[in-house]
Amino acid sequence: MPANSGQHKNRLIPWIVAILAVAVLAWLLHNRITFDWATLGRQLRSVSLGYVFTGVALLYLGYGLRSWRWAILLTPVQRVRPMELLGPQLIGFTAVMLIGRIADLVRPYLIARRLGLPVATQLAIYSVERAFDVGAAAVLFSFTLAVAPHNLPHHVLYVQAGALSLAATFALVAFAVSLRFAGTTVAELIRRLITPLSADLANRVNDRIVDFCKGLHILSTWREFFTASAISLLMWLGIACGYLLSARSFTTEPTLSHFSFTATMLIVAASLGGSMLQLPILGWFTQTGVLATALHGFFNVPWETATACGAVMLFVTTLDILPIGLIAARLQGITLREAVAESGAKQHNLS
Repeated sequence: MPANSGQHKNRLIPWIVAILAVAVLAWLLHNRITFDWATLGRQLRSVSLGYVFTGVALLYLGYGLRSWRWAILLTPVQRVRPMELLGPQLIGFTAVMLIGRIADLVRPYLIARRLGLPVATQLAIYSVERAFDVGAAAVLFSFTLAVAPHNLPHHVLYVQAGALSLAATFALVAFAVSLRFAGTTVAELIRRLITPLSADLANRVNDRIVDFCKGLHILSTWREFFTASAISLLMWLGIACGYLLSARSFTTEPTLSHFSFTATMLIVAASLGGSMLQLPILGWFTQTGVLATALHGFFNVPWETATACGAVMLFVTTLDILPIGLIAARLQGITLREAVAESGAKQHNLS
């Protein structure tokens, strides 16, 4: 009973933090910002749907690229067609949107169930997939800032930030290489360092590193590595273009209608930071707030327009998955909550 009580409290903590954050944000908006809801409505009605639908198409293409990348990472274990993995990808991301980060492991669980493979193998691939995501996003972000146009305001700061980010990316690559050849030793060392702070956290970090190391060993050829890297870069380029098209869909706002790719990468970075705590439904509003704050803070976009743009960005890059994901779940006879519960149970049994 005490263990269950502790788990229940741990699940409540993110909700409490998020509700407090929303309350503080609402108080600040009410007391310090003049917000015209009629202007917000006018901005949303002025959106160019052509840009929006093109952005949605790019994001849907991205889910296909994710399936292709997973199939490549799976090649040493079992050859599979990318289309066989598309359903679990769509259902998994839909579960995250509706249920929160607790549903992150639905994708590897559904793929393991569909292919009749051990869940542990798919968790290893999931860890490596996440590493490719981080690496591709970091490279794209760093390179874009490092070659920022000279006529851009604060050009020197952009270039310095890009160079620093690129150096951090190379450091992460070096760390990944060390895990490839001495993963068990590194995992044990990190576990010992964290144990004095929290034994539970130390064990969880150790498990994630071990999963990642297993995934690295699944990559058996340089061809697989470079193909997965190229797909990751292409996919994140499509995601960035989704944000860019969302901004440019506001054709009546000069700043947004001429939004640059460099500016877009700053918004992508802010969005990634805001999505670290993805709560069911409530997270949609906090993410819109993060995007609006970034647009207003970095580029002085009026609050009403920034909020409208944040909502469109959220729809194009995230919420557009819901209809097709729910249809895929219905066709495959999968209930999202059951999938989340079963994937969590599988992970608990492995740990």
